[in-house]
Amino acid sequence: MEYSALTFRPSANIAELRESATIAVSQRAKALKAEGRSIIDLGAGEPDFDTPEPVRDAAKRSLDQGATRYTAVEGILPLRQAIATEANAHYRGADGVTAGEVVVSCGSKQSLYNACLTLFGPGDEVLVPTPSWTSYYEMVGLARATAVEVHGDPAQGYKVDVERLERHATPRTRGLMLNSPSNPTGAVYAADELRAILDLAAARAWWVISDEIYQRISYGEGIAPGALDVATRRDNLIVVNGVAKAWAMTGWRVGWTISPPAVAKAMAALQSHTTSNTATVSQHAALAALTLGEPVDAMVRAMVQEFRARRDAALPILQKSRALTVLPPDGAFYFYVKVPGAGSVPDAGGAFCHALLEQAGVAIVPGSAFRTPDWVRISYAADRAQVIEACTRIAATAEAMA
Repeated sequence: MEYSALTFRPSANIAELRESATIAVSQRAKALKAEGRSIIDLGAGEPDFDTPEPVRDAAKRSLDQGATRYTAVEGILPLRQAIATEANAHYRGADGVTAGEVVVSCGSKQSLYNACLTLFGPGDEVLVPTPSWTSYYEMVGLARATAVEVHGDPAQGYKVDVERLERHATPRTRGLMLNSPSNPTGAVYAADELRAILDLAAARAWWVISDEIYQRISYGEGIAPGALDVATRRDNLIVVNGVAKAWAMTGWRVGWTISPPAVAKAMAALQSHTTSNTATVSQHAALAALTLGEPVDAMVRAMVQEFRARRDAALPILQKSRALTVLPPDGAFYFYVKVPGAGSVPDAGGAFCHALLEQAGVAIVPGSAFRTPDWVRISYAADRAQVIEACTRIAATAEAMA
């Protein structure tokens, strides 16, 4: 019997999907390192700290106590209760958050994907403040909805306001993606800015997905304001968070949503047919992160202080270059920078990143990944000396290209 060769054609589900630019940059940097090149990689969105030791110890104990089997799809009850308790420390509404409104997933990325697939579909439009994390656009597309880019004002850290959102809204607008502190800009929305956006969404009957994964990495007083700090209602609100960034637990893959009960039930049903529960030991580690208190909290504060020190050491280096425009970050751990050739060179950010990596040995992410091709993202989640050296090379490369 003769068999015909099968040619792969991507299904309509993923035909428009773009490869993650951050992963592509990381792979190229690793390839150059394998060739023996000295490369400073400032592309990754991952803290360069170890998970706090008390959390690791708690995870080990949970394994010895049998945390090796399936759990409920939505997560173990003690973890969901701890998440609800943390949420109620911020939310002042009469309808306090309950464990039944929490769904624990395999990282906040899955939480976001669950929310998009559950809430949006063909014909829907979703407003995405731009620049934004690259996966927002792809997740909305995978839900077969349309992501509508709403470009903010660079002078305001690219934050959007209600006027900009209203200008891009149509009768098909179904929801809004919100991220503060922002990846890639490091901008932080003030409480009154968040309140105005939530009020608009409530008046227009839009869903709001508020991604607050960087909330604890903030350089103001305390953690950054979140949607629950200002919300007066939650029937259109999905809050996404996790342990990846603040507790340096990216590899544990634990994120969660807080949503109205009907939405939580639907997302749990969806998850039951994809990943089922998050790894059991990871859930116990996340529980420790949220409940061990000061021993862990002190480590988180020390990490944020170090991020602040890196920002303060590297920012003047970038700002001294007349060839660069830098957005000073108020949270997260990124610089967002406009590069030479902006406005005149197609994909100026991509061209700059290529030259920087090949000539100066520094890996950063082009702004085209975030729908702003004149810009680049620089992570300072690396050793302080390396961050300073890399930013010195970035400034020198910019001056040479200007």
